[in-house]
Amino acid sequence: MGNYVLATTATEDAMPDMPRGAINGGFFPRDPAMPAQHPSVVIAVPDIGAAMAAVNRAGGEVLGEPMEIPGIGQYVAFFDTEHNRLSILQPLDRQGCA
Repeated sequence: MGNYVLATTATEDAMPDMPRGAINGGFFPRDPAMPAQHPSVVIAVPDIGAAMAAVNRAGGEVLGEPMEIPGIGQYVAFFDTEHNRLSILQPLDRQGCA
């Protein structure tokens, strides 16, 4: 995945059976052009567009447009109303999980 390194606690086969309790993530090089790079909570959502709209309605700020993470899904970061940086991810459909 280029410069993005995955760190997982569940195998891909187990992920559909483990919607909770598994922590998966990754690491990437810092880029001065991208704001607020630090460890972040990523929330899986079934519809990234609807989740982005909900963030905006609640007073948050979506940071750019969703980007495709190959083999993973659509991802975008946002600031909540207290300016905490979080992210949302619409995972690729894995056996009906997305």
